[in-house]
Amino acid sequence: MASTFSYNSFGFLLILVAFSSLINISSAGRQIAPKTSIEFIRTSCSSTTYPKLCYESLLTQASMIQTSPQLIAHAALNVTLSAAKSTSAMMVKLAKSQGLKPTEVGAMQDCVEELEDTIDELRKSISEMGQIKGSNFGLMINDIQTWVSAALTDENTCADGFGGKNMNGSIKTAVRSKIVTIAHLTSNALALVSSYASFHG
Repeated sequence: MASTFSYNSFGFLLILVAFSSLINISSAGRQIAPKTSIEFIRTSCSSTTYPKLCYESLLTQASMIQTSPQLIAHAALNVTLSAAKSTSAMMVKLAKSQGLKPTEVGAMQDCVEELEDTIDELRKSISEMGQIKGSNFGLMINDIQTWVSAALTDENTCADGFGGKNMNGSIKTAVRSKIVTIAHLTSNALALVSSYASFHG
């Protein structure tokens, strides 16, 4: 009986130690992102059209963003690119699903093409943002704004393709939800790029 109690006590102690370690790790993780960085993200996102989405999508990047207008715009573009790529991959698979109407397959294929353009435009924007220099700042930031605006147009075109009544309800809801989120992320990224331009100017 005593040995059983000892074993149980030891097991309970291990659980406590493990739990304490998790708390310490979690605390250490929070210390990586200073409060000033988090507040900077919150303040920067308040000027966007979708501040809650902006803040939540960038919070994990706080330690990298620090308090840099350029880095927060760069991070927003990267987050948007990631979302566009995952949604495009999802739609390629959906388009191959059995039982879809020809109009649904066509809308998905058109949307994938629009997303491919979006991905290309975001990649160019991210590359330009990483190479932006003082002497050519105005020209380069204009290019970025043009590309991100074009990406937003592509996304809206994709979403419009799923607005018809002939679409499967569940597919229509799932796809439009994803596309609308990407469009909102793109809108936020464009706002942060514009804020960076204003800050630099």
